[in-house]
Amino acid sequence: MTNKTRPTLSPARWYVVTILALVYALNIADRYVVSTVLEPIRKEFGLSDTGVGWLTGVSLAIFYIFAGLPIARYADRANRRNIVAVALITWSGMTALLGMTQNFWQFLLARIGVGIGEAGCTPPSTSIIADNFPRGRRAYALTLWALGLPLGAWLGSSVAGQIVDHFHSWRAAFVALGVPGVVFGLVILLTVREPIRGRFELVTETSEPAATFSETCRFLWSQRSAWHINAAGAVICLWGWGMLFWMQTYFERAYGLSTSDAGARLGTIYFWAGTLATIATGALLALPQMQDAKRIAWFLAGIVILSTIPSFIIFWTHSLTVATAMLWLVIPCVYLYMGPTMALLLNFLPPTMRAQGMAISLLAANVCNLIIAPTAVGWISDTLAARLGNNAESLRYALLALSLTGFWAGYHYLTSVRTYDSDDVRLGHPAKIAEPSTLKQA
Repeated sequence: MTNKTRPTLSPARWYVVTILALVYALNIADRYVVSTVLEPIRKEFGLSDTGVGWLTGVSLAIFYIFAGLPIARYADRANRRNIVAVALITWSGMTALLGMTQNFWQFLLARIGVGIGEAGCTPPSTSIIADNFPRGRRAYALTLWALGLPLGAWLGSSVAGQIVDHFHSWRAAFVALGVPGVVFGLVILLTVREPIRGRFELVTETSEPAATFSETCRFLWSQRSAWHINAAGAVICLWGWGMLFWMQTYFERAYGLSTSDAGARLGTIYFWAGTLATIATGALLALPQMQDAKRIAWFLAGIVILSTIPSFIIFWTHSLTVATAMLWLVIPCVYLYMGPTMALLLNFLPPTMRAQGMAISLLAANVCNLIIAPTAVGWISDTLAARLGNNAESLRYALLALSLTGFWAGYHYLTSVRTYDSDDVRLGHPAKIAEPSTLKQA
């Protein structure tokens, strides 16, 4: 497809971004609510920190991973809009079902269902957005889509905490957050259109069959820039989302806050710090200078490295005021990286591999934040608790160790820049290629 025949951008693309951002918000809320009610669940089912990590994190991640890859493979050749809608209805229904469970095994099975449903959210959603925007604008569009993160965190923390407080039951939060998603899935089927695959690429690839999983893996490995971008995103998930998985429980134990009080405090920070940081990042990425992928990577590296220091202080201090202040500094980084990182990765993948490439990225990310972080932190906490005689202090030391992994993520962002030019040329996109004038105003 030549520059002359490239399609212009319809205003309807922003409706698609908005709808998919709301889907992402429900995805995060239905996942986040577990962290909000982690302590009540642990006490009712009589679990250790390791046990609750397996029940709420690992059970979701394992089936998310196994379902995510075939769903992504299907999304690279089928109607992605339908996949997103069905996935939303599935995980929302299973989230509501979590509120009706009465024992460990019932909760485990419903949580597995949530994982299978959520596997159909991000890969097809980001692929849809990539086919609604040219390469230079994808970071901006995906950053706006990522506003679903702070919105979902607020719903899963503050709103869920208030629901628990009002109904005096952690089960009510799952029902209240799950039911609306079933209805919203029908709205997607009726109002969102499936875009033409690869329509903004320099070379028409829509007639090519979807790549196989092995082909996608080999391509990702050969694209060293994409490999390091993927690694950076995975380690940020280990660092940031791993900390946030335990943050509610930590604040309850260390400072004696109730579920609703801790949820309100954290949810307010998640929403305002996350939203403002995401909007500011979107405005920054809208600048012509920031359409250079290298500058985006340098920006992300600097932010995550600097944010690692206050993340350590959160758990080092014994002051609730200081910990809260440091959280205001860390949360923006945990949220703002998502859209730009996904855009960088998508820009180094051909259209026939995008959903699968994103699924592989999410596989690594979810292993880090839903398997390693919950179980490793839980295991360290349980091990130290026997010596310290205090599960608040043991959790503190476990999270101190986790907080330092932010430096690791920064390293991968910096390293990825080294091969941007050569990897870009392999895709048929010379490093300095201008977008046509019809697309500059997107």
